[in-house]
Amino acid sequence: MSKVYNTFIDYIEKRNPNEPEFLQAVTEVAEDLIPYIEQHQPELLKMKVLERIAEPERVISFRVTWLNDKNEIEVNRGYRVQMNSAIGPYKGGLRFAPNVNLSILKFLAFEQVFKNSLTSLPIGGGKGGSDFNPKGKSDTEIMKFCQSFISELYRHIGAETDVPAGDIGVGEREIGYMFGQYKRLQNNFTGVLTGKGANWGGSYIRPEATGYGLLYFVSCIYDYRSEELKDKIVAISGAGNVAFYAAEKAIQLGAKVITLSNSQGVLYDEQGITSEKLAFIATIGRDLDKYISKYPDAKYYEGKKPWEFKCDIALPCATQNELDGEDAQKLIDNGCTCVAEGANMPSTAEAIKLFHKARLIFAPGKAANAGGVAVSGLEMSQNSIREQWTKEKVDKKLHGIMENIHRTCVKYGHEDNYINYLKGANIGGFLKVAKAMIAQGVV
Repeated sequence: MSKVYNTFIDYIEKRNPNEPEFLQAVTEVAEDLIPYIEQHQPELLKMKVLERIAEPERVISFRVTWLNDKNEIEVNRGYRVQMNSAIGPYKGGLRFAPNVNLSILKFLAFEQVFKNSLTSLPIGGGKGGSDFNPKGKSDTEIMKFCQSFISELYRHIGAETDVPAGDIGVGEREIGYMFGQYKRLQNNFTGVLTGKGANWGGSYIRPEATGYGLLYFVSCIYDYRSEELKDKIVAISGAGNVAFYAAEKAIQLGAKVITLSNSQGVLYDEQGITSEKLAFIATIGRDLDKYISKYPDAKYYEGKKPWEFKCDIALPCATQNELDGEDAQKLIDNGCTCVAEGANMPSTAEAIKLFHKARLIFAPGKAANAGGVAVSGLEMSQNSIREQWTKEKVDKKLHGIMENIHRTCVKYGHEDNYINYLKGANIGGFLKVAKAMIAQGVV
């Protein structure tokens, strides 16, 4: 790498010590952007656009106190990272999980800037959340926490300022509790949160959007290669909304889904998970070991990952850094030809390098899993005009957005008969934000 790259990374490391996830995200982007900028737009270096994008416009940290069911006081930390608003109000999810910290949220917010730019919707990037763990909590406890959380955050968000959504640990229930408290505090009904219920301001197919969008993107990859997705063998990690609806759409498109997973192990069905079997999974949730009670030909392996099984397409849909170098080599050795990320940064830097070295198709999350934020953006549009579009209309717009993202990645990712989707996504997402920042002056 060049002297410019080394100087920039050294600068980022010194300014952000003890933030490995954030450094990983910035390094991944810089590896593609700096060579492009040096060759095509060196003036951006003098204007320090990269340094500005890598610095949040605002970081909000606050205490969240609430009463549990035993009438005991609990104390959590809340955050909102408002990363970049050059092309629109901050937009990004809220994550409630015990491992939430500033490094993870800065990495997610940084990635969100590029992802949101790729959708071509007028939305900036942000992320937030808390180290609150909703698992094992009663509905009343979750409601009390959400109300306390939004009672502080409401000061910093709004339909034209920052529009949070859900993420890990934050679904329609949690969005509902926060929206209700925001409405009570502000005395207005506004589209300040997305992921709302369809009968109170939400958009149709929002729960399905990330998983559906992922498969639309994968379908674009195979269409571009003049190949069919039909009969391809697909390994999926995770058991939440993204994994479930990715499996559903893959099955609808004629692919054969063989795995889902949870934190304890992996469900492997060599015969393929059909629509009927998926309906049963909907009843057992993340307890995938119960699947074999109805379908005994399948196996549930504790401690294993989906990447150990032969497949054509791998879709990591669980969490960050779940797919490491060893996993990547297994996929390559087993003949996998495409990895598309349904989660945020689920592949380690080592894994990505191995994918590119093997000339395997690798679609990064900032492109492939943009369906969720795309429909969130469409929900904002519906809220602003006081309309609700049909499922068919939203789905058609989602499909079009994912096709456009694919075109952008191809445009900027060409490398000697190989499409580097990561490079294409990084450059394509960056240019729109950079141009807006320059037009708005030194801010």
